[in-house]
Amino acid sequence: MIKLIVGTKGTGKTKTLIEMAKKAAEESKGNVVCVEKGEKLVRELPNTVRLVNSEEYDIQGFACLYGFLAGFLAGNYDITHLFIDGTFKIGKIGDVEKDYEGFAYMVQCLAKLNTEAQIVFTVSCDASDLPVSVNEYIVK
Repeated sequence: MIKLIVGTKGTGKTKTLIEMAKKAAEESKGNVVCVEKGEKLVRELPNTVRLVNSEEYDIQGFACLYGFLAGFLAGNYDITHLFIDGTFKIGKIGDVEKDYEGFAYMVQCLAKLNTEAQIVFTVSCDASDLPVSVNEYIVK
């Protein structure tokens, strides 16, 4: 299951993700993973959540991010929740600030994976900027 927490800067997306990750850490019988650019959530999340700094892996674009996330899921069937904070920062390539189509394609590819894991993204933009193909995943 994929969920998108969408909103412009300062609308509480990361705070919502933190609360969801904390709840998942309490309730999950498997592994909870959070991917972010940098290490700002290290003090916000319990130590049972595996934090991954995307900067250590030189992710360039959403095709790379897809491979990175799919690799996590393929390599560890115990992952029940996968949280990605700052999606457009992680998936940025070159001078393109927000690759909406690349993001939508990545989401569609992730949706095809045979996984029980819940995948949650924070997406910094107005929901109307996203392609309609991802509307079903937006958390209201």
